[in-house]
Amino acid sequence: MTPSLMASAFVLALIGSVLLVFSRFNTLVRSQKRVQEAWSGIDVQLRQRASLIPSLVEAIRGYAEHEREVFEEVARARGALQKAGGAGQAGPANSLLTQALGHVFAVAEAYPQLRASENFMGLRTDLRDTEEKIAFARQFYNRNVLDYNTRIDTYPDALIARNFNFAPAEFFGTDDDGRAEVKISFARQPAGTDQPASPPAA
Repeated sequence: MTPSLMASAFVLALIGSVLLVFSRFNTLVRSQKRVQEAWSGIDVQLRQRASLIPSLVEAIRGYAEHEREVFEEVARARGALQKAGGAGQAGPANSLLTQALGHVFAVAEAYPQLRASENFMGLRTDLRDTEEKIAFARQFYNRNVLDYNTRIDTYPDALIARNFNFAPAEFFGTDDDGRAEVKISFARQPAGTDQPASPPAA
């Protein structure tokens, strides 16, 4: 092989390598952007969920004002979720809020008048719809995180990720206690079996 051919081959190989690096870099950027967009979908729903809590608490407080500890638990959980800095913190905070809401709905179960309130039932429906949207958004987000994290951990993308500071993304998960949905039945019980507690006298 003549020197000119060797030089041409070297230049072509160099150009090919540069193009490959740019191609893989752009692939990582697109994957990272998909993770960020998926997280924005979760963030919107988490904010929507948090915005429903004050109205829900006020609706229940009118019937069960003495349940101060339950309301304070919800307030703390809501505050923790609003302060969460990312998926790693938001997941556990969202689980705590789910547990706290479970306690709130357990309180509401004791008040037939509250269960008959259109305002309360409307808020409960909105909250349930939001929780379903969060569940779907979580699946979409975690799939994108898995794809992105796999890319930056496998060759050749791992070399590019290390040199261009592509950090792993955090999954948005729940602990075992918060994984189950809040499912409270407000169906009327047969006559003679429904013995709800009454609000305390003023």
